[in-house]
Amino acid sequence: MRGSEFAELKAFVAIVDRSSFAKAADHLGLSRSALSQTIRQLEARLGVRLLNRTTRSVSPTEPGRRLHERMAPMLREMDAAVAEAVDTRTRASGTLRINTLSMAAKRLIAPRLGRFAGAHPDVVLDIVIDDGLSDIAGEGFDAGIRVGNRVQKDMVAVRMTPDVELLAVASPDYLARHGEPRTPEDLSRHACILWRFPGSGRIAGWEFSKAGKTVEFFGEGNVISNHQDIIVPAALQGLGILYAYNDDDIAEALRDGRLRRVLADWSPKVPGLYLYYSSRRHMLPALRAFIDCMLDRDLGGEAG
Repeated sequence: MRGSEFAELKAFVAIVDRSSFAKAADHLGLSRSALSQTIRQLEARLGVRLLNRTTRSVSPTEPGRRLHERMAPMLREMDAAVAEAVDTRTRASGTLRINTLSMAAKRLIAPRLGRFAGAHPDVVLDIVIDDGLSDIAGEGFDAGIRVGNRVQKDMVAVRMTPDVELLAVASPDYLARHGEPRTPEDLSRHACILWRFPGSGRIAGWEFSKAGKTVEFFGEGNVISNHQDIIVPAALQGLGILYAYNDDDIAEALRDGRLRRVLADWSPKVPGLYLYYSSRRHMLPALRAFIDCMLDRDLGGEAG
């Protein structure tokens, strides 16, 4: 591709992206007349009309739309490659959008917000708490934090925590009234506090394992929720058995005796928290700084 052909295609994509000759001209540093001439040359060379123009708007024709769908991702990838080559030493800046589980926000991000802001004052952290399975690239996020076995396959994954243990817990009052289950099969006689996946609405099954044997259990109970702030208090109030990640609230309740653990010999470990970002994008300086802070690398500590 000759340089003039590349410039024509870049100009065309800029116009469609912004739905405006004026905005595209400003972005490219061209006059509107020069940009119009560039598009006329492109249409003449291809022998097809690419844009519908009026005095008030501009939009792609059907051939223009198809060309834009193919060319825009290629040009953005080229821009990203160039930016990665020349920007590796650039100071972290701009807005960093993070989509994270609530437990990751509480455990990893919240305690380090002040330190990150002090070290990187030019970065705006836009943190969205989302316990569903969002498409981070499609929804404009720079990175997401999820448990390891829920990371999408086309993502680069960075481990943030060790593997975590799933715990079956209940209040002493509940166990005094209903007895303690000894095997997963015993749970069929108990009330279970259930987790509903945000987005899909599916209720999570409970997976237990012991001595190479794996059992999946689907229980019933009077409380179902998609948020930890509901299911943990339900267990504390004696409404049933809860099976969940060992977060800070559960750990504290176990220490002070408000909850007791059951089926400990059946409860497996599962992959811990991972930060992931699209393998099709280079790592932004702000994202690299964020990861270093979450892993305490900015203090010279060991990555956890």
